[in-house]
Amino acid sequence: MAQKRADPRPVDPQKIVEAIFDADGWTPEGQAERKRLLAELESLPPLDAASVTKWKKTCAKLSAKGPKLERKSGQQFLWEKPVKRGLYIVGGEDTKPKALLIAMHGGGAGAGDAWSAHGEYQPAASKLGWLLISPEVLEKTERGWTDSGTEEFVMQLVEQALRTWKIDPDRVFFSGHSMGGYGTWTLGAHHADRVAALAPSAGAPTPVSGLSGRYVDVAAGVIPSLRNVPLVIYQSDNDQNVPPDANRLAVELLARARERWGGFEFEYWQVPGRGHDLPPGGMEALLAKVEKRQRNPRPVRLVWQPALSWKKQFYWLWWETPKAGTILEAEADKVKNEIRIQGKPATPIEVLLDERLVDLLKDVIILLNGKEVFRGKPQATLETLVRTALSGDEELVFASSVRIKP
Repeated sequence: MAQKRADPRPVDPQKIVEAIFDADGWTPEGQAERKRLLAELESLPPLDAASVTKWKKTCAKLSAKGPKLERKSGQQFLWEKPVKRGLYIVGGEDTKPKALLIAMHGGGAGAGDAWSAHGEYQPAASKLGWLLISPEVLEKTERGWTDSGTEEFVMQLVEQALRTWKIDPDRVFFSGHSMGGYGTWTLGAHHADRVAALAPSAGAPTPVSGLSGRYVDVAAGVIPSLRNVPLVIYQSDNDQNVPPDANRLAVELLARARERWGGFEFEYWQVPGRGHDLPPGGMEALLAKVEKRQRNPRPVRLVWQPALSWKKQFYWLWWETPKAGTILEAEADKVKNEIRIQGKPATPIEVLLDERLVDLLKDVIILLNGKEVFRGKPQATLETLVRTALSGDEELVFASSVRIKP
C-alpha cells in the first residue's frame, strides 16, 4: 500500500531501482537498504502494460550486472575476503550447459568434502551436458546443509550460476548422496519453486520419532512443499549408515500428501544389498530418471509449508513474515477468475498475479478459507515488479499483487 513520504523531493524511479539492485540482498545491511528503497517506490502510481514491459527489461538488465562466478572448471571460493570461504567445484559442461546440477556431498560432524560429490557426479554431468557445481558445507556438522548459512550459500551459487552461464532457470536440479541426500530433500523442498527435480541418494529428510521411538513424521517444511517437484529417491534395503526406515516413511507421507492435494510425483528406487554404496549404474543411472524434467514456475495449485524466515516468495505467493510450519494451499482457477487459498496465516500474505494465472482485465476474486476477501482488478506496481525481480529468476517476476489480511 502507498505510504506518505516525509521527503518532498520527487522520486526518481530509475535511480532508486538501480540502488535496489546494487544493494547486497544476502547481508542484513543490504536487506534493510532494499526494504527502505522499495518503500520509496510505493508512492508511485500504478503501471500500465507498456510500463510493465519496459521495467521488466530494465530489471533484467540490472540483474544481469550482479555478481557472477568464474567461468572455469575447478575449485573456487565464493568469498575471497577477509578470508577464502565458500568452497565449490565447477565441472561438467562449462561452455554451453543444458542445465545446472547442484551436487551435495555426504559426511557429518567433522567429515565430508566437495571433491567426493564432484567425483561421483562429474561423469554423469559431462555426459548430460550439464554444468556441475559441487559446494562444500560451511561447517561440517551432522546437518551441514542447513547449518551455519550453508543453505544461503547454495542459493547464492544457483543465483550467480544462472547469471554467469546461459542456463534455462527451469532446468535446475539438486542431488546428493548420504548427508547430501538429506540436503537434496531439505533444500529442494525449501526452494521447490526454483528446481526442476530432485534426486536424493541414500539420504532422507530428518525423521521425527513418536513416544514409542518409531518414526512418525519428518521435519516440517519438507513434504507439503514438494507438491510440484518430481523426485527419484534411491535407497538400499541394507544401508546401515542411513537405514531405509526414514525414506520409507517419507515416501509414505508423499503418498498421503498426493491423496490429499494431488500432484507429488515420485519414484522410490529401492534395491537389495548395496549397503551405503552409490546406486547401480552410479549417478548416471540416477540422473537419467530426471534428466528430461522442467520446472513449472506457474503451477495452478501449490502447497507451501515455510521453514525459513528469509524465504518470502514461493511460486506466486509472497509472505513477508512467514511462520514456520504453517501450511498454505493455493489454487488458481482461470475459468472462474478465482484464487482460492486455504490456511491460517497469522500475518498478511500477498497473491502475485499475471495473465498466466488469471485474466487481469476482468475482476479477480480471491477467497480465503471460502470467504471472499477481494474482488476487483489488481494493479501493477513498480514496487511489486522490482521486489520479485531481485532473485534474478525472470520466471518468478510479477507486477501485480493483492495483499490479503488474515
